Amino acid sequence: MQDQDESRSEASARTPPPDRLTWSITEAAQVLGISRASAYEAAHRGELPVRVIGRRMLVPRVALLRLLNEAHTPEPAQHQHQ
Repeated sequence: MQDQDESRSEASARTPPPDRLTWSITEAAQVLGISRASAYEAAHRGELPVRVIGRRMLVPRVALLRLLNEAHTPEPAQHQHQ
């Protein structure tokens, strides 16, 4: 019984494979460094890009990475015309 608990905790601590097209909400939360509950709340608010397939909410890897890149890209300076 203890071996099962240890393997479950090890599996939950792993980061998702980078080559998959989608991540679960839990995997996306791990990548973002937030709790699973926070990830679900962000998904329901529309802050986390998700696709619902059946009863599962999946986070497209490309959409999440694009969102994160946009958050860290400074906006170009506005040029004033004289």
